This record gives sequence, structure tokens and C-alpha cells, in this order.
Amino acid sequence: MIQRLLMVGVIAGLAVGLAIAALQHVTTTPLIVAAEVYETAAEHAHGGDAGAHEQAEAHGWEPAPGLERTAATSVATSVTAIGYALVLLALMLLANEPIEPGRAALWGACAFAATGLATSLGLAPELPGSAVGDLVSRQIWWVATAAATGSGLFALLRIEAPLVKLAGVALIAAPHLVGAPEPAAHASTVPAELAARFAATSLVVHALTWILVGAGVGFVWRFLAKETTEAAP
Repeated sequence: MIQRLLMVGVIAGLAVGLAIAALQHVTTTPLIVAAEVYETAAEHAHGGDAGAHEQAEAHGWEPAPGLERTAATSVATSVTAIGYALVLLALMLLANEPIEPGRAALWGACAFAATGLATSLGLAPELPGSAVGDLVSRQIWWVATAAATGSGLFALLRIEAPLVKLAGVALIAAPHLVGAPEPAAHASTVPAELAARFAATSLVVHALTWILVGAGVGFVWRFLAKETTEAAP
């Protein structure tokens, strides 16, 4: 079972990851490159060449524009998609959910609602140069929001007890009542129009990733199950 789970996760995740990486190349990546132009211009304006050099050292290694950036993005996206596939498979097996394309795609949509839609209400996808709050606080809020939303959706969609459903609604609402960490200052080098476009585009790509991973997991799982059945004596 573990071998089959890993095989399905890697095959489905890799296929979807490469497709999404190609999509990112013509959607989100150009927006990131444009934002980096504004960020670099602001660094030169405030600190000159020395300040820009210090900023580059603080950021650490970054892929060079062109083929190196495309390759790095493709690898990162593929690894992420494989992780999504493995998490989705594990959760569906734990919930005793039949793994078939339609059901798995719905689980993928719910995963996006938890990790993308709900979290973006407080922490929208950000471009380089955007104003951000404390990193640790943001990470804690993001993880708590994703976990609470996922648990709340499970309670609403899979459990019939009214009190449990009510608790599910409370779980979904709780992180937003607390609120996401705010940046100390709202100054940003990125134009608002560019930031809004990136946030919207990123959410669409994120949703497609989860849904396609779900559908891919369902198709590969069914295919391998069929192959195993036909190979059995």
C-alpha cells in the first residue's frame, strides 16, 4: 500500500507540477520579474549600489533570469505538487474515502479552500517589495488558518451531528476573528494594480494545482488498481 501511495503521488504530482510550472511561466513569473524591477529601483534610490549589494547578500542565492529561473521554478513546483498529492492521498485513506478522479478533485478543491482561499483573506499572495509583517507570526497564523478551515470543512461536509457542524463553522471563522498579523508599515515598492493582479493570478494557479492534483491522483490510482487486478492470477 505504501509503495502504491508513493508511486501515485510521484506520478500524479510530477505530471501536474510540470504543467503548472509551464502555466506559471506565462502568468505569475512575469509579474514577479516586474515587481523585482520596482524593488531593485527602490533599493538603488535609497541605498545606492552598496545598499543593493547588501540586500542581495541578505536574500541569499537566487536563480539567474532565464533558463536557470525556469528550471528552479519547475523543480520547486513539481516537488510541491508531489507533496500535495501525497497529503491528499493520506487524508483520503484516513477518511476511508474512495480514491477516484471526481472525489479526489473535490478533496483538492477543499484543500485549496483551506490553504489558499481562507489564508489569502488575511495573507494574500505577495510580490517582492510588498509590505509584510513578522514572519513567524504570519507562519503561525497561516498554519492555524489552514488547519482550522480544513477541520471545519470536514465537520460540515462529512459529519451529520448539528453541534459538530456548528463547531465547524466556528473553526472556519475563528482565525479571521483573530486577524492576520499586520506589517509595521504599509509602504510598498509594488504598484497596487500589479499586486492585485498577482494575488488573483496566484490564487487561480493555486486552485488549479490542487484540483488537477486531485484528479490526477484519482486517475493514476484507478489505473494502477486496474493493472494490479488484471495482473492477478
